[in-house]
Amino acid sequence: MNEDTVESPVEAASAALSLDTVPVGTPLDWPIVDSDGTLLFDAGAILVGVEERKFLFDHFRPQRGDVSDTPTPAADGAVAPDTSEPLSVKDMHLTIGALIGVRQQIGSAAPMHPCRIIGFAPNESLFATPPLFEGKALPLGVGENVEIVAIASQAVFRFVCTVEAVCQLPFDYIVLSKPGVIRRLRERKSIRVRARLAVRYGIGETGDTYEGLGLAKGISALGMSLTASWALGQIGDRLRVAYHLESKDLHTSIETSAVIRNVQRGAAGEPVAHGLEFDRLDAAQQMAMKVFVFDRQDDVLYWTNGIK
Repeated sequence: MNEDTVESPVEAASAALSLDTVPVGTPLDWPIVDSDGTLLFDAGAILVGVEERKFLFDHFRPQRGDVSDTPTPAADGAVAPDTSEPLSVKDMHLTIGALIGVRQQIGSAAPMHPCRIIGFAPNESLFATPPLFEGKALPLGVGENVEIVAIASQAVFRFVCTVEAVCQLPFDYIVLSKPGVIRRLRERKSIRVRARLAVRYGIGETGDTYEGLGLAKGISALGMSLTASWALGQIGDRLRVAYHLESKDLHTSIETSAVIRNVQRGAAGEPVAHGLEFDRLDAAQQMAMKVFVFDRQDDVLYWTNGIK
C-alpha cells in the first residue's frame, strides 16, 4: 500500500457519535461538543448512567471534539402559542413609557418594531410613539390591524389592535384601538425568553469540575429553566453552572452558582426541569445576561412552557 494513502486514526475517525460509542461510567477519551462547537463534556468526564447518555442524544447532536467535521446547526422546534383567559387593558398594569412591539403581519415570524406607550384613552385606546424600522417611522395605514406585544413590569402580553390614526402634530404619534383578546404570555419577575443553551453543572456551590450536562430552554437576567436527566437536588440546594452566551458582537462565558427554586418531575424516566435563580453574577455577567435577553425579547412570543 502506498504510504501516502495511510490516514491517521484521528483523520479517519468521524466526528459523529452514537449511543454505542459513548461510554458510561468510565472517563471519556475525547471531549464531546454539540454540532455548533459548544463544549458539552470535557475529555476525562464521566457520564454517570444510561439516563444521562440518553439525555445527551435526545437534546443535542453530540460529536467528538477532537475531530473536525462541518457543523450542522440545530434548528429550534416550533412551540405553540399560549392560550390564557382574555384580560382588559387595566389588568395589564401598563404604565406610560412601557415598551411595546408592533408587528404588521399578524401571526407571522416578521420582526417586532419597538415603540413606547405615551397615553391611554377612557375607551381603552392606546397612544404610542411611532414604531421604528431602521431608524425611521414604520409606515402604518389607518384601519390596518397590527399585532402588539406589551412588556409590563410583571408580565408580557399579546393582543391585536387597529391603527385608528397616524398623527404628526403636535408631534409624531399613533392611536391604536382598544385591544382585542389579550393573552398573558408569561408572568415573571423579569422577562424570560426562549433559549437553547448547553449548560454544564456541578452539585454544590464549591468545586472545580462539572459532573453533568443540562439544557436551558428558557432564560432571564435572573435565572433559567434547566432540564436534566435526573433531579439535581431539592429546593434551596445550590448548583454550579457554566454556559456560553452570544449576542451579536458580545461573546461571554459564564460560570456561577444558582439556587434551585423549584423542581418539576415528569413521568418515570423523563427529564426533570429545574427553576434556577442565579446568586453570584458579577457586573459584566449581569450585563451579558441582560443583553442576551434583550436581543431575544421577541422570543417571549413563543415561550409557553417552563418553570413558574
